[in-house]
Order: sequence, then C-alpha cells, then structure tokens
Amino acid sequence: MEGALTARDRVGVQDFVLLESFTSEASFIENLRKRFRESLIYTYIGSVLVSVNPYRELEIYSRQHMERYRGINFYEVSPHIYAISDNSYRSMRSEGKDQCILISGESGAGKTEASKKILQYYAVTCPSSTRVESVRDRLLQSNPVLEAFGNAKTLRNDNSSRFGKYMDIQFDFRGAPVGGHILNYLLEKSRVVHQNHGERNFHIFYQVLEGGDNELLQRLGLERNAQSYLYLVKGHCAKVSSINDKNDWKTVHRALSVIDFSSSDIEELLSVVASVLHLGNLQCLADEDGNATVNGENQFRLLSRLLGVPGPTLKDALIHRKITAKGEELISPLNVEQAAYARDALAKAIYGRTFSWLVSKINESLHHKDSTYSENYRPNIIGLLDIYGFEVFQNNSFEQFCINYCNEKLQQLFIELTLKSEQEEYESEGIAVRVDQRASVATVPQHPQGSECSHITHPGLSYPPSIAPYPFLLWLTLSPSTLCLQLSLLHILLYVSLTP
Repeated sequence: MEGALTARDRVGVQDFVLLESFTSEASFIENLRKRFRESLIYTYIGSVLVSVNPYRELEIYSRQHMERYRGINFYEVSPHIYAISDNSYRSMRSEGKDQCILISGESGAGKTEASKKILQYYAVTCPSSTRVESVRDRLLQSNPVLEAFGNAKTLRNDNSSRFGKYMDIQFDFRGAPVGGHILNYLLEKSRVVHQNHGERNFHIFYQVLEGGDNELLQRLGLERNAQSYLYLVKGHCAKVSSINDKNDWKTVHRALSVIDFSSSDIEELLSVVASVLHLGNLQCLADEDGNATVNGENQFRLLSRLLGVPGPTLKDALIHRKITAKGEELISPLNVEQAAYARDALAKAIYGRTFSWLVSKINESLHHKDSTYSENYRPNIIGLLDIYGFEVFQNNSFEQFCINYCNEKLQQLFIELTLKSEQEEYESEGIAVRVDQRASVATVPQHPQGSECSHITHPGLSYPPSIAPYPFLLWLTLSPSTLCLQLSLLHILLYVSLTP
C-alpha cells in the first residue's frame, strides 16, 4: 500500500481505524481537516468512505484516475469514490452476488454528485458494445432530467435533491451494464406551492421560462418572466447567479431525447408543468354569500387545453366539495380559504403524478430488453441509494420530518451493519471498545395507531401529535433496511460537513 502512495497522500491518517485516538471526536475532525487542507477529501473508516465536499472542482475524476483504481485492491491506492465503485463491481463479478452502495449525509454534502461519479466510472471502465453504449448514455442522461424535476435551490444547496432515489444498475455475465431501474421516494410536493425565503421551486419551471423558445412559451401560454407566477416568487429568489437555467434547459432537452422521449411526450410533459404555474395564478374571491368563486375565463380555457379536461368541470371541482354517503351525493360550496387549499392540493397532486410518470418513462427506456437471454435470466445488480439530506429549518413541515426521519433510520442501518462489525473485530483481538448504542430515533413504527406516541422529539425538532399515525405507513413502504438487507453486501459512503 505504501509504495503506491505519494507523500501528499500520507497527510494525516487515510483510515480512521488506524487513528491512535480512535475514541476522540476532536482527533477525528482534526484528521479530516488536515487532509481537506491538502485537497484530500476522501478518508476511510474500514470499508466506509467519508467525503468532505470541497465546493469546487478537483482534478481527481479524469479517465486516468479511473484507470488507476480499476482492478486494484481496495487499500493499495489512496481513498477515493472510484475505489468504492470498483470494489463493489469486482465483488459482484467474483462472487456473483448483488451489491449496494449507500450514500448518506446532510443537505449540500455532495451526495448527488457522488452518485454521478459512480455512474461515470462504470460507464468508462465496464466492457463496451453498441447496445452497452446506448444503455450507458441513458443511465447518465437520466440524471439531468431527474434533477430538473426533482431538485431545487435550498438555503444550503443550489441543487438539493428533494426526493429519494434508489437506482438498480443491471450487468450481464460479461460485467457490462445492460439496463437499470429507478425507484423514487417522498418527492417534496409542498415545494410546488410554497418555498421558504431564499429558496426556489423545482428547477424545471425556471428552465422552461428561461430556455424555452418563443413558440414553445406561446403554446404553453407562458411569459418569460418568473416574477409573473405566484408559485415561483414565494421564496423571493427567482434568479440565482450560480445557476444558468437557459443552459440547463438545453441539457435537459437533449437528455429527454436520449432516453426515448418523443416530441409529443415532451410537449405533453411541458403542458402539465405549465398548467401548474397557471393554477397558481388563479385568484379565489368571495361572492355575496361568502362562497368561493374563481375569475378568469381565459385562464380556464388555457388550463382546459393544457390538462385535457373540460373547463367547467375543472372550475366546479375547485369551488365545490362532493361528499358521498350511503349512496347519496351532497355537493356544497367552498369558502375562499378552502378553495385556495383545493387549488394548491390539485397543483401538488398534478406535479407529483407527473414526476412518477416521468420516472416510469425513464424506466421503460432503461429496461433490459436483450432477446438473446432467456426469460429466466436475471442480471446481477449494483444498487445505488441517494437519499436527500438531513436539514433543520425554522419551520419544519411534515415532509421535512419524513426526510429527517428516513435519514436517521438510514444512519442506524450504518451503525448496525458496518460500525458494529468494526467493533466485533476489535473485540475479537482483545481490544476493549465502548460504543454508545442507545436509540437516537423515535421508534414511531411501534405505535401504528398513534395511541402511545403523543409527541415526537429530536434535538432541534419538535412535531405535534397529529403526525404520529403517519410515519408508520412511511416505514412500511420506505424503510432503508427493508430496501437494503435483501442485498448481499453494502458499500457505504458517509458525507460530512467541515469548516475549512
């Protein structure tokens, strides 16, 4: 190992397992800081890779660097995300077992960029063919599309993932990528109708307004000025100097073509995106009886065309409520506040279903369709879990609670499956190690009815009793342990914040 390392690579300790004061948090942070100052952003903890986001481009991701880590023993070269990528790939090939790479860390730590580096590594180093090249392009081009519709500027990150993503990369018997599949979790739909000060809505809205040609905007009934749309000005941050929406739109438009979106698919997709903006501009007023009414016949005609629904039906749905009881229907008018809530709920539902449709279309493009294999053939898989980061705001929504809760459960998974194995190795060598294993996460799933879970707290967070029954359902469907324990081997990347 030493022979392959340069003097610069020996700054600090490359593996925290070898740190003399391994129980000292101060020593841990100081070692990270030493390496960070020398632009060494990666450090191991055994098989775990810790990364510190440099917030700048480093010359460590070239093809030459990829070849340096290709087929090399894990500890023969300095820590790198390519080492994790190559180790998981070689384990899959040699053992014939599925692998999984988990990426965790708070918002802005660089998780999304890490997932891109892993995909790029496999795209360059795996065996190639005409079909493989096509699959690689689709895997890579799915990223800018998902980022456009699922990422947004937050206070801590200009490109923050506002959804969780688990991607299967499928490999054939030669080790070539032949397909993929994406699962999406917990899209932050509330962002569609409200953003905190200094934040933006999802990127796609601004990209279409800035980058779409005049004919497209005319067909969608849009103006080029983002300030014209209520859903885009809540955060008072429509323009960001570090984001080039016009260029990003060109990238997204090209990517949609690569992943088999026809021109009609793109037109329909953008029609729905535009309809969300138009819905946000509908003004709910009160009539003489205090019931809600919505003005703007031209607006409804446009929405009717974009969504493909009759205008009167849409208008009626926004200002009336229908209740069915014992076979009888009761229709009652809504007041202004209720109608505004119904409008926002419709906008969130439309965007959420559009995002799910988008992911399903991408999956169709990535589906393994090679007829040379039998129906019983099952390719090997490397799973890649990229979940949004932990964040604490002044006002935390229920969706933010779900995000943070999922992150905490994922952190417990790390401790259970990885750090405990290190502890067992110490104990087997007769080294006494004290590890605090007290639970740090409220065990919401134990009380599905919410009867015994009246209040959930976490340092810096407080949530009312009304949310107690819901995370149980979240746990049943979104548990990281349910997702990952079925896989044979876990490769873990931890992302931490460090002040230089």
